[in-house]
Amino acid sequence: MSLEITINGEIKTAMLAKNEAALRGLRAIKSAILLAKTADGKQGELTEDDEIKILQKLAKQRRDSLDVFVTQNREDLAQKEREELSLIEAYLPKQMDESELKEALMAIIAQVGAASPADMGKVMGVASKQLAGKADGKAISAMVKSLL
Repeated sequence: MSLEITINGEIKTAMLAKNEAALRGLRAIKSAILLAKTADGKQGELTEDDEIKILQKLAKQRRDSLDVFVTQNREDLAQKEREELSLIEAYLPKQMDESELKEALMAIIAQVGAASPADMGKVMGVASKQLAGKADGKAISAMVKSLL
């Protein structure tokens, strides 16, 4: 079942339950999906990879906003971002934990033959493709820096 159909069903459920926090997050996902479907070059259909990229983008936006709101002591707005972020993350594939990420990156480093921090670009190129949807780009970058 496509993400759009799932989201539409969840929106109905949230409306009936009068769950405002879930409704906000679900509507944001639906809006992003509709924008992506009507973007230039799209034929109105999204692949599963496209859906994951949309969800990752939304999650990243929420994390960035959350950091700003926490820094500025705006707990009311930060709480809304936390609620939406947790809802969006529920639709993303399970993220790798630190040990799994380290293992995967060590294998990629060996595969690419990287030996110094100058080889970070080669490692990041391969890692970004292989670990897309499974780990955050910042986490991948930080781990590669520590390993090289």
